[in-house]
Formats: sequence, C-alpha cells, structure tokens
Amino acid sequence: MWQAEVRVDLDAIRDNVAMLRARTSAEVLVAVKADGYGHGLVPAGRAALAGGAAWLGVATLDEALALRRAGVEAPVLAWLLSPGLPLHEGVEAGIDLSAATTGLVDELVAAARRAGRPARVHLKLDTGLARGGAGVAEWPALLEAAAKAQAGGDLEAVGVWSHLACADEPGHESIDRQLAAFHEGLALAATYGITPRHRHLANSAATLTRPDTHFDLVRAGIAAYGLSPIAGETYGLRPAMTARARVTLAKRVPAGQGVSYGLTYTTSRETTLAVVPLGYGDGVPRHASSAGPVRVGGTTARIAGRVCMDQFVIDVGDEPVVAGDVATLFGPGDDGEPTADDWAAATGTINYEIVTRFGSSRVPRHYVGEVAR
Repeated sequence: MWQAEVRVDLDAIRDNVAMLRARTSAEVLVAVKADGYGHGLVPAGRAALAGGAAWLGVATLDEALALRRAGVEAPVLAWLLSPGLPLHEGVEAGIDLSAATTGLVDELVAAARRAGRPARVHLKLDTGLARGGAGVAEWPALLEAAAKAQAGGDLEAVGVWSHLACADEPGHESIDRQLAAFHEGLALAATYGITPRHRHLANSAATLTRPDTHFDLVRAGIAAYGLSPIAGETYGLRPAMTARARVTLAKRVPAGQGVSYGLTYTTSRETTLAVVPLGYGDGVPRHASSAGPVRVGGTTARIAGRVCMDQFVIDVGDEPVVAGDVATLFGPGDDGEPTADDWAAATGTINYEIVTRFGSSRVPRHYVGEVAR
C-alpha cells in the first residue's frame, strides 16, 4: 500500500517522442536533465529512445556519466560545464561535450590527451539569449581554437548549436533574428574549416512550430513529457506524470475554523477537512497555499490555507471523503483531475517547474506502461 506516489507513464513519453519524430526530418535529442524533468533520468531516457530519439541531452557531466553507468549507449550531449571538471571521464565514455570558451577548449584538449581519444565537441554560439554560448565578438576566437585542436587530432568539432529565447511565443521577432545569427555563425565556422554534422537550434516549441529551425537535430524537452511549451495548444501530447496521495485524516469542523499555519484560511460553514500527506518537502509549491487544485472523491477542491513541509489541508465541503481516499494533485486530466498546467496557472509558474519539483522529491516514482516492463 502506498501513501503518496508520482506515477510515470513511460508509454506516454515514448509516444510523445514518436509524434515529435514524425514532425521533422531531423534527428531528435530528448533532454533528460534534472532527473528527466522529474520523470527519472534513466527510465525517461530509455522511453525516449524507444520512441525514436537518436540522442539524449543533459546539463551536467554527472548526469551523462549516470546514463553510461546505466548501460545507455546512445549518443549523449552534456552542455553545462564548469572549469576544472574531470572532462576526461566524459571523453572516455564517448559523451559529446559543449564548449563556448577558448579556456574550455583547452581543457577538452587536455582531457582528450589523457583519455587517449579525441573529444567530441559541440561549439555553442549565443545568438541572442545572452545566457550560455560565445557572443559574436568571441565566436571567431572559439572557432580558431577549435580548428587548431581539431587539426592536432585532439578534438572533433561535430556540432554547432544555440538556443532560442522566445520560441514559446510563436511569431516573436527574436526567433527570426536568432535564426539569422545562427546562419551567420555557421557560415563563419565554415571559413575556419568547421563543417559540423550536427547543427541544432530548435527546442520543443520550435520543433512544433518552426521547421526552418530544425537543421540536423532538434532538442525536445518538455514536449517529450507530454506538456506543451505553448499556452493554449496541446499538439496531441499526453502528460506522463500523475501526482497523488491518500488522505490521512478527514474530519468535520464548524464554521469559523482557521486552518493550517497562520490561520490564513477560515471555514465559511460546517465542513469536512481532509489532510493530504504531501508538502513543500515533496515538491508542492508553497505558493499553492489556498490555490492548488486537488481532486478527491467527486470534487475538485483548493488547498485550504498554507502548504506545510509534509502535508496540506483541503476543504471538501460535504463530500463523503474518508481516510484512505485518493487525492490527485495533477495528471493527464482523463478523470477530471487537474493538470500540471492547472497547477502552473494556480501558482504563477510554468508546467516545467511543477513536474520537476514533484519528481525530484522523496515521493516514490511508480512506472507504468509497456516500456516499464
């Protein structure tokens, strides 16, 4: 018997990826960073590969090495690398690594020599997000360093990539501007003798809406988990995660009863309060206080008062809720339960944060579907 669980439908991930794969002639990389957006690094990665993904992508070297330790042999790209990491371990494991500075190229050369094999590198250009990547002024120096290392046999510049800032706002003028900057960066790379096999710019939103950004590889993140990056559009995606728990206590209280820390919620009439054993220690945003929707019995109630570390309370009125009943915070919506999008709207955030919070908690994950067997 479980008290609380995060249920992950691996077949949904597989099918979402298959749908994305059908929308492009490019190869598909599925991002499984942050423990697979809370769905599980390795299970989500395997489901993505089953759906036709050719690559997996992660933020950190540790995540990439964890995939290799789990027996995942598919191409893996890791892109968030601080100075001083044991990059030779990544090179030895056949992991593709991103570089945006000449200093990191130097480290990759040293790592390649230690590993006894060339480092496979994706050079990142900042086309306007102003986050990672070499700016236009630094791009020539990065290309020169990479070309020199490639000529010396220490590095293979197999990729050039960038990231879009506003692809989740179709029609935003920055998309065309970044695409043009990417083309210019590729043209300059060619003058240094760098003609990458893997050019990639598109994220989930661009994969769904901008085929002119697909190049050789698209990077699908949130869409692989069944959540749309674009408000108001679902694209036939199916959410893979359900978060639920069993009510631990239900009791009648009179009108005028304050609820939870600070007594910020007061009952307006005699009612039933139900305690749900999930809190901010499990991923429930504290911003969901008096806001988060929860389905129990035949009703959807809002959290009553403040979310606590391990639990919260819902006011279910006269609904005959008893201890042991299942309270569903969010899921695909098949049975009228709230969705991650509903929770994002209620708490002023995005669906990415909701699923990543829950999946990275102490609550056990339960995998279902053919892929899980």
